[in-house]
Amino acid sequence: MKRRTLLSWSSGKDSAWTLYQLQADPEIDLRGLFCTVNSKFNRVAMHAVRLELLEQQAEHLGLPLQVIEIPYPCSNEQYAEIMAHFVEGAKDEKIEQFAFGDLFLEDIRSYREEKLAGTGITPVFPIWGIPTDRLAQEMVSSGMRAVITCVDPKQLPEEFIGREYNQEFLDDLPAGVDPCGENGEFHSFVFAGPMFRQPIQIALGEIVHRDGFIFIDVTKNNP
Repeated sequence: MKRRTLLSWSSGKDSAWTLYQLQADPEIDLRGLFCTVNSKFNRVAMHAVRLELLEQQAEHLGLPLQVIEIPYPCSNEQYAEIMAHFVEGAKDEKIEQFAFGDLFLEDIRSYREEKLAGTGITPVFPIWGIPTDRLAQEMVSSGMRAVITCVDPKQLPEEFIGREYNQEFLDDLPAGVDPCGENGEFHSFVFAGPMFRQPIQIALGEIVHRDGFIFIDVTKNNP
């Protein structure tokens, strides 16, 4: 019997690759995506992706999207309360699993497991433990395309903002930077790939420095 599953969606490459694995799993009944959005800026938290692009991703994936608004700034207590309310709603929809695109950070996995313990919803991690150098190569070679929307300048130079996540990007990464950015070195927006019905046409705009990070504005390109 298929397991009713929601995917935690960030708009980036790891979420997209997790989705690709779920799409290929005959035991998964994928019911949709959920994503936290900063209510002040109306953008995906950390990735800084506009809500309209997030909605277009869902449309091109053919999946329902549930947007979870969080305040800015948002305390850990506020975040936990908002997510607990969302979990209750998911239980009402008979959701059995939440899938996450985490790779190797044990503290994040433990946090998710702790928060879902006793709820009746099981956390699953389809790409957990895959070596990130191998995973990066698989994503790039699959035809998945993503743009770097955020960098942490303490870990990665500003020159990487706005670049496409491809073999050249991987080859240029400084030593010590995880090729999947799992340590927060960078975040991305996926606009094409085998998980999509069709690509999203995008354009790059203003670069902004905020809260110690560097972001680039990504918009829909309407020819």
